[in-house]
Amino acid sequence: MLKKTFIIATLFQAAAFFGQQYGGMWIPTEINEKEMKSLGMKIKAQDIWNTEKPSIKDAVVQFDGGCTAEIISPKGLLLTNHHCGYDNIQSHSTVENDLLTNGFWAKNMDEELPNPGVTVDFVTDIKEITQDILGNTSSLSGAELTKKINENIDAYKKSQKIESYQSIIVRPMFAGNKYYAFVVETYKDIRLVGAPPQSIGKFGSDTDNWVWPRHTGDFSMFRIYADKNNKPAEYSKDNVPFTPKHFLPISVKDIKENDFTFVFGFPGRTNEYLPSVAIEKIITDTNPARIEVRDIALKTLDEKMRADDATRIKYASKYASVANYWKKWIGETKGLKKSNAVAKKQAYESSLVAKNSEIKSSLDEFKKLYDQQAPYALNNAYYSEILRNAETLTLANQFYAFVQNYEAGKVDDKAVKGFKNRLSGFYKDYDGELDAKVTAKLLALYANKTAPEFLPEGFTQFKDVNQNLQVLENWSRNSVISGRNSVNGATVYSNIDQVFSNLPELVKTLKADPIYQTLTKMRETYVTKADAQYVGLQSKIDALQKKYLAQMMATDTERKFFPDANSTLRVTYGKVKGSNPADAISYHYETTLDGVMEKYVPGDYEFDVPQKLIQLYNTKDYGDYKNAAGKIPLAFTATNHTTGGNSGSPALDKKGNLIGLNFDRQWEGTMSDINFDPRFSRNIMVQTKYILFIIDKFAGARWLLDEMKIVK
Repeated sequence: MLKKTFIIATLFQAAAFFGQQYGGMWIPTEINEKEMKSLGMKIKAQDIWNTEKPSIKDAVVQFDGGCTAEIISPKGLLLTNHHCGYDNIQSHSTVENDLLTNGFWAKNMDEELPNPGVTVDFVTDIKEITQDILGNTSSLSGAELTKKINENIDAYKKSQKIESYQSIIVRPMFAGNKYYAFVVETYKDIRLVGAPPQSIGKFGSDTDNWVWPRHTGDFSMFRIYADKNNKPAEYSKDNVPFTPKHFLPISVKDIKENDFTFVFGFPGRTNEYLPSVAIEKIITDTNPARIEVRDIALKTLDEKMRADDATRIKYASKYASVANYWKKWIGETKGLKKSNAVAKKQAYESSLVAKNSEIKSSLDEFKKLYDQQAPYALNNAYYSEILRNAETLTLANQFYAFVQNYEAGKVDDKAVKGFKNRLSGFYKDYDGELDAKVTAKLLALYANKTAPEFLPEGFTQFKDVNQNLQVLENWSRNSVISGRNSVNGATVYSNIDQVFSNLPELVKTLKADPIYQTLTKMRETYVTKADAQYVGLQSKIDALQKKYLAQMMATDTERKFFPDANSTLRVTYGKVKGSNPADAISYHYETTLDGVMEKYVPGDYEFDVPQKLIQLYNTKDYGDYKNAAGKIPLAFTATNHTTGGNSGSPALDKKGNLIGLNFDRQWEGTMSDINFDPRFSRNIMVQTKYILFIIDKFAGARWLLDEMKIVK
């Protein structure tokens, strides 16, 4: 008990020092204004969210369904991360015209590049609709409850009058104890305006990802276009730059430690209210499995990407995506251990039980369910990660679903066309020969790490990596799936329409393909022996989580609760802070251009530096962007509670001016998705001074700055 008391006391001491005990990702209509003002905010909650007049929310959008972006001019100019625009920069790149390496800057609006399929979403209204969704469900549970909730959501959406370019998204909060409706407006004509070369926008690449100190100019620029009435429209040469209700002024004032900041964006997923047993399973079981799979895939890809430019360009975005969460899970596991997350949760759970004895039965039930689920969860982690990272198996899995639908009579011309389009997009950046090596190694991992009861019959033949490399290369060379063999007289690369011209022949060929057969055995064994059990137990865990969170909120009446992130619009806040992540290690809150030059390695794909940037540094041609010390400030850290999806989010000062662009978290604090700890949890932002310095002095795109409102 002494140990638990000490842990709780330590946590409260940290909270008192930082002013943030639990972090927070607040729904904009319910922000914690009192605490924000106590930390230094000078504007009002109505300045952040207001449906009656322009407010900051009118300048914040979800970018392409995943990241966040903000409007920084009256002509619809968007700012987001370089890594958020990476796919689009890559799509415009070729070996001959490599925009990833060289960067891109339109000289005027006529040179801005269209990006078919890219969208931005504005949230125009938010309402709590719990009674509409749960009002007639108190006597229901399980499948009946789920069915009724879905019916109520559909009924609510149908009851609302919206425009053709609007949609309504309904999301559960607090593990399903509350429901909210978000009215969304979607714009579809989004054009690339500018991006620095990846030696700036991705400086440090995978080595520096998730870590501090950081020197990455992680930004890119787009523009929203609309029809002549300023309404959403498909791409057209006749469209005009969008006129926003509000755009963000950009501050170039020096940033100081303890300055108030807040971040507005679309955080993806957090699990702040998990019981201690769930965190323990993440640390010991599922995270290590996922890390192990991606470690093998990344090392195999990296070897060829370093040796071949065409492969580097083709796999650049995919590699970054795989590496992102691989490194995040490593840091998360390390942080959960260092912050004593399990012990803290256990201490908090004991304090809850002391106030409400009914909570003990919920905790006991959690222990039983998570222990029952553990072997299935581990198999799920290996199986899902291998199918995701062995692209040949990913393709085989897609073909499997197609064959099943075809044999069930569910495939028509529209389905065939849609499937071909998806495949064409996949094969565009796929190398069957390279992925045969990845698949060979991951099959060996699955054969060696999976419990015998979850393995397909005869799967032990894949335990030897060297043997797999020979077998998979032979299979890949003769496979339609890998794109290296033909069916109906063509390959998927030469003529995908011809490949699908005779569906019975295609299906026959696929079912004889050893890659297809291997995937079939893996999939059917997993579905039979693990998936139903895993999903069934997870449904029970989810129902118990809803009950437990309701008990927690009713019992801990002094705590102000915020809902877990779920890709809906949120506000988080904190202070500019350095950190002390380990014994004898102290991090300053700010980095400068000096650090880029200290890390510079000529010719290195992660740490090379453009000659023009070196020249600007050597001549100290900094213009108005240097700080009081005469340096160019680059990035800074603060205690804002962020996660994936907050990439590209605006970092704002006490008056609502843009001071930075959120792009990452400090490695030691990535456990904040599960356990926010104010001692270690830091978000990382590129400063507006550095962004403007690159646009102006490096790119010579002064015309873009002329659109902006710059606060000096």
